[in-house]
Amino acid sequence: MKLPKIPLEYWLAFTAVVDSGTYAQAAEKLNKSQSSVSYAISRLNQQLPGPVLEIQGRKARLTEEGEVLYRYASQLIRQAQTMEEVARSMAVEFEAEVTVALDVLLEIGQLICSLEDFSRRFPHTRVRILETSLSGTMEALLEKQADLVIGATVPVGFSGQPLRPISMIPVAAPGHPLFQKDQVDEMELRSYRQVVLRDSGQRSERNSGWLEAEQRWTVSHFSSSISIIRSGLAFGFLPRNWLEQDLQAGRLREISLRGGYRRKLPLYLMVSSQDAAGPATRALADILGRDLAAAPDQAT
Repeated sequence: MKLPKIPLEYWLAFTAVVDSGTYAQAAEKLNKSQSSVSYAISRLNQQLPGPVLEIQGRKARLTEEGEVLYRYASQLIRQAQTMEEVARSMAVEFEAEVTVALDVLLEIGQLICSLEDFSRRFPHTRVRILETSLSGTMEALLEKQADLVIGATVPVGFSGQPLRPISMIPVAAPGHPLFQKDQVDEMELRSYRQVVLRDSGQRSERNSGWLEAEQRWTVSHFSSSISIIRSGLAFGFLPRNWLEQDLQAGRLREISLRGGYRRKLPLYLMVSSQDAAGPATRALADILGRDLAAAPDQAT
């Protein structure tokens, strides 16, 4: 068998520089000196037919060869991390902690019964919940920041159990000018201030439900959106599960759109690593999958 000549730490330094953008940030991420990262990249370049990175200003940019090798290197590192996780899981009876990345599309109150059930079965296992949004949810999965992930997108290479979809509806305070008409269309909405949810991801910047309104306010959590909308300062598209009490109490009203527009977002439960998942992680996945399962006609 032919043994690899390039150490794993060189590939790790390479991917860290690409992900971080600079040698200094990569060194901080890896908890190493900048000189050791530079040395690893230099040695990597020497052992390959051509350089994988080139410096443009302060930024490190991928070469054409580097783009191809980056994909393989990222996969190699994930496999190495998974192997270590599997080995650790073999050494313990159950996990001390299970981390769940929860897209804020799903209001956390809907998990309480599931968490209560889990705590009875695993009273000594801590639960850590990361409240994420948009690409931040996928980053938690791809970067293994969480054992379980509930989000609206299943990345390539992962499988997801369909959960109940989320209904997104346009709402405003009862006194908002949008209610001067029985129905409005999307173009009319764009002339009013809209509040949108900021992307919690570090590598992307998207906004949840933005209609490209001229006036836009951006917040980090739906609870902030609701407070602003209640005040009459803006309208927004929010998950119905966050709004039930406000709608019933009359603090908010659903905006009637021409064509009866309503949007449903799929939701999935994903396990970060099936092989490395311990008994507590698997049990919590089973409980959440049972309690939040999609109806048969929704499981698409």
